[in-house]
Amino acid sequence: MSSPHNKSSALDAVLAVLDSGGAPEVKLLRDAVRALLTELTRRAPGRSVEVRVPPYGAVQCVAGPRHTRGTPPNVVETDPVTWVRLATARLAWADAVASGRVRVSGIRADLAAYLPLTDGTGHSTDGTGRAGPTRDSE
Repeated sequence: MSSPHNKSSALDAVLAVLDSGGAPEVKLLRDAVRALLTELTRRAPGRSVEVRVPPYGAVQCVAGPRHTRGTPPNVVETDPVTWVRLATARLAWADAVASGRVRVSGIRADLAAYLPLTDGTGHSTDGTGRAGPTRDSE
């Protein structure tokens, strides 16, 4: 498994490619998506919302009633590039939902309060959009 440093490097590489208008390498995109999903679960612990970023990952997060069987009532689903852009302040939640790039169902499926996860440069924020310590520096 990759170290947190490698995940950060993957995110940095993906952001550089996306910012230049290119398509990121599959392995790097996968690692970046998974690192950002992990950060979301750290910031929003719980199991009331399922966030799906096929084909790279799905997590449960956000405090509230836990879902255990069948299709969860609160689901967020998007593609990997959109997820990276949302989590890194390159795309606003409301714009992504309005454009259909993010599909949501359920009353708890609004992640606006938890995004972005980084300040736009790949550095972790405290969940309010302000830069804060990263996992590596805590």
